Parts: sequence; structure tokens; C-alpha cells
Amino acid sequence: MSDQSGQQARKPFLYVVVCAAGVARDVDRLFAAAQDAGWDVGVIATPQGLGFLDAAAVEARIGYPIRSAWRSPGDPRPLPDPDAIVVAPATFNTINKWAAGISDTLALGILCEAYGLGVPTVVLPAVNASLARHPAYVESLARLRGMGVRVSTRAPHTPKSGETTAFPWEEALELLAATIPS
Repeated sequence: MSDQSGQQARKPFLYVVVCAAGVARDVDRLFAAAQDAGWDVGVIATPQGLGFLDAAAVEARIGYPIRSAWRSPGDPRPLPDPDAIVVAPATFNTINKWAAGISDTLALGILCEAYGLGVPTVVLPAVNASLARHPAYVESLARLRGMGVRVSTRAPHTPKSGETTAFPWEEALELLAATIPS
């Protein structure tokens, strides 16, 4: 696709923030759906989330390096700025730290800054029902919603179930479509 000047138009760029949850092994479903919908995809993994990914396979699919750590001053930016962000799967820890404004990892730094930049953001929690009842988590989701973050309505999974229910990867793009003005 070219713009009026004949230059190749840039595809919108989606950051997918991946946390350390068992369902992260299937995050490729989200990458594929996003690419099919016309997005370029970059992956930001939490330090623990990185261990849940096949880095070589992810990088081969998306064409960009996975980011998990801060870059050194003067190093080039390996990813374009995001047009939108999906946090999936999002853990109890990441959701609570993000809502509290804690920026102690690259993933959290990007999420905290995205609010100030007005980047449309969607979160698909992967939290069990016991953790979901914790007052800090309930308050964190309310704060994120108040910040304009779109939150999945999927029910939490049963504790110690191994997350056997299907994770709603497709909901990420549905929520984004409802968030981004056309």
C-alpha cells in the first residue's frame, strides 16, 4: 500500500507484552491474528515471561527481536513506537504493579508511559479466581479501566487448574477495534 506521495505506507505497529503465565506458550495465536489483521508486531516480555517463549520462533514470525531489558544509552531503538499495546497474558503481579505506577522492568516502563502518550491499550488477565478476589487486584483493574485501558471480561480460571480453559486471544483484537477510532 502506498500513500499519496508514492511512499510505502507503514503498517500500524502493535506491542504485545507477554507475562509469565502458562498460556503464554500459545501467544503465537495472537501474533498470527494481529498480522492477518494488518498489524506489524513487536514483543515485549517481562523478565520471567521471556522463559515462556521460544525466542527464535517468535523472532522468526514477527521479524523483530524480543525486548525484555532496557537498552543502553545510544543503542538504536529496535522497535518502532507502538500504535497500540496488548498485554496478554497479564499476570496478577504485572497488573498490580502497572496500576500502581511501578516501572521496574522494561515491560512496566512501556505500559506506564503508554498512558501518558495516549497509546490505546488492552489487557487480557491470566489470573486465578483466588487471586482475582484480592482487593489490590480489584482496585488495580478499576484504576486501569479509569485510565482508559480496555480489560477482558473473561472469568478468572480455577486455582491450580493449569489454566485448562481456552484463553481468549481473539478478544485482544476485538477490544482494540472498539478502542481505536476509525
